Amino acid sequence: MRKILTMIALALCIAVSGAANAEDLITGAGATFPYPLYSKWAYEYQKKTGERINYQSIGSGGGIKQIKAKTVDFGASDAPLKADELNASSLVQFPMAIGGVVPVVNIKGVAPGQLKLTGEVLADIYLGKITKWNDKKIADINPGVALPDDKITVVHRSDGSGTTWIFSNYLDKASKAWHDAAGFGTAVSWPAGVGGKGNEGVATYVKRIKNTIGYVEYAYALQNKLVHVQLQNREKTFVTPSMESFEAAASGANWKGTPGYAVVLTDQPGKGSWPIAGATFILVHKKPEKCDNAKAVLSFFDWAYKNGAGMAKSLDYVPIPKNVYDIMEETWKKEITCGGQPVWK
Repeated sequence: MRKILTMIALALCIAVSGAANAEDLITGAGATFPYPLYSKWAYEYQKKTGERINYQSIGSGGGIKQIKAKTVDFGASDAPLKADELNASSLVQFPMAIGGVVPVVNIKGVAPGQLKLTGEVLADIYLGKITKWNDKKIADINPGVALPDDKITVVHRSDGSGTTWIFSNYLDKASKAWHDAAGFGTAVSWPAGVGGKGNEGVATYVKRIKNTIGYVEYAYALQNKLVHVQLQNREKTFVTPSMESFEAAASGANWKGTPGYAVVLTDQPGKGSWPIAGATFILVHKKPEKCDNAKAVLSFFDWAYKNGAGMAKSLDYVPIPKNVYDIMEETWKKEITCGGQPVWK
């Protein structure tokens, strides 16, 4: 709660300062997942440089639409765009932080990390094939855990979101039945369950209703003291969600060899890897119309890469590794130009 109140205060500070001289603002919009982090970075950056960054948390889809429409200086999305879409819109994409999506439950007597699930079982729950907590498929991987003979209430996002994209992408890989029935995206046709708007809506359902299961971003699970599960990863190891397990998932990713750095961190190899990890991305134009604004955007994110790791960790995000952002800044130099000149030198 303290972190949420702090972020509200920071957002108000940014909004008030921006209102004084709106034409000087650097504007961005998109994913809700990184909003607390971008707000913190913007607040500290303004104190240091006087530059103001106004980031609107409207969802990944909205951020993509706005950067394509050139109504903001940068967009943000938890769902990476593929190379053909980036090229069609003349966009450059780069990751800014890493986190994870966490299944959370409300079962009487079950403590955080006590319940274990596999990807296939999790998919069957969300497909409506497993309907009770003491189903044999759940009980077999949880010997000694008192599971009630009660109906499972499945909770999912009712709105389109990058969190849903990451979660459903994992289910799509873990279960052929899920792949055939629902697939993945920022919004899917849910076979079962009730919808909550945003992470807050999902968390509220899980906290208030017994025998529920939902999925939220890791930072939100911690802040709301939700009961997380252990999840079996690609190496058949049961893993607890943590910054370390998210880092493990990111460490084996092929950032350099992936067009647009569109790395998908679900189901990554490694015994310590959390299987539903994900990065959040920034989108900027290859040939921006406002040269000064473009330079200011890159200066802000360069500062965040080099100075924002501690702030990211304090807010339960995993910073981008230095070797990765060094590669990406070389891309800035090569691909982003304004008036025929490189924006970043």
